[in-house]
Amino acid sequence: MYNEDVFRRKNEVGGSIEVICGSMFSGKTEELIRRVKRARIAKVEVEIFSPAADIRYDKQAVVSHNANSIPSKSVSKAADILQLADHVQVIGIDEAQFFDDELPQVAQTLANKGVRIIIAGLDMDFKGRPFGTMPQLMAMADAVTKLHAVCMKCGGQAMYSYRLVPNESQILLGEKETYEARCRECYNLDGEI
Repeated sequence: MYNEDVFRRKNEVGGSIEVICGSMFSGKTEELIRRVKRARIAKVEVEIFSPAADIRYDKQAVVSHNANSIPSKSVSKAADILQLADHVQVIGIDEAQFFDDELPQVAQTLANKGVRIIIAGLDMDFKGRPFGTMPQLMAMADAVTKLHAVCMKCGGQAMYSYRLVPNESQILLGEKETYEARCRECYNLDGEI
């Protein structure tokens, strides 16, 4: 049965959660930057957040492996996003796997208020296991985009982040000296799946 009030409210709210996931070097941050820049072209109020723990590039910018960047705010915990983003229409969140367990609720709260949330993060850790809150975020997302890298062993489609250095910690910040993208077959030659 058609309800005009429900129809009007749905069109006014317009909030959503989009998740961009994949392995290291798959272009997740690049895609996040692209979507945020498109929102800015449309003159939409945008804010980008990254975890304070990720100190690889710049504390005041999200930077892709291709050196594209966009200004961002570094936050210690997901709840900080609620306080810093009450005036925006689009929120970008990079490296979501490093945020605390509150991120899914923060994303849901903001989306329910009509904010478009664009989240990028690793879907699996170096052992091929679901990483952080990414499984929850993917399950509650309106849309999920899974990106693939190029396997550094065979050139095939890569979906795993293979760790090149001996370290069992789930979180180890690094770049090409620490990780390489691998397809399933090449990962299984040396990996742990």
